Amino acid sequence: MIRSLRVPFLSICLLILLWWGGALLLQSRYLPSPLDVARAFVSELTSGALLFHLGITLLRVISAFSIALLIGTAIGLALGRSSVINQFFDPWLIFALNLPALVVIVFCYLWFGLTEAAAITAVALNKIPNTAITMREGRRALDPKLDDVSFIYRYTGWRKLIHFTLPQLEPYLAATIRNGLALIWKIVLVVELLGRSNGVGFQINLFFSQFDLARILVYALSFMAIIGLIEGLIIKPWQRHARAWRGEPA
Repeated sequence: MIRSLRVPFLSICLLILLWWGGALLLQSRYLPSPLDVARAFVSELTSGALLFHLGITLLRVISAFSIALLIGTAIGLALGRSSVINQFFDPWLIFALNLPALVVIVFCYLWFGLTEAAAITAVALNKIPNTAITMREGRRALDPKLDDVSFIYRYTGWRKLIHFTLPQLEPYLAATIRNGLALIWKIVLVVELLGRSNGVGFQINLFFSQFDLARILVYALSFMAIIGLIEGLIIKPWQRHARAWRGEPA
């Protein structure tokens, strides 16, 4: 485990050294050094502002992602199961995929007001098409021979879902979750920047108006670190588990 972390650790150290060297060379307020960012981090952390706004943004990410995952998975499985339904709704899906996220956010705010429900709805709507497409391909990839096996052993309903269907869909679910988190938290920042009075996006907008790049980096890097922890501690292990029965590498 320690040996596997050695190369990423050295890579991060090199990146920090390059950043520090660039800051020392330029001596510009527009490129704060790692030490300046560390001081700003301690200040925001001790004041309680950092944890508060990180928590608000994380709650929005989890809420929007859960909604998008449930609805997108249901749509994707329906499209993958029926070619008629897929042919009918495929133009809708293509339209939704190519609709700019900013347009969806603006319309949700105009329709529902600058509310929490509008913010979460806007983020979820932007992610549902991606989830639907991934899960549609997962449904199409189900092995019909395993359906025959489940029929022979009389696995029906929930038992079939748990023992035959979900194991085959796990790689697609893992990919959806992995890509979804990376996409959704970025959209959440835009939503917060445009219409919320708290969260990481709101703070970034506030410090942008003050030209405080150190604090912008504090909030951006802190949330990136949280997503990285979720990725490393939850999603990657699950993805390895999801692929293990196929003998595929993680």
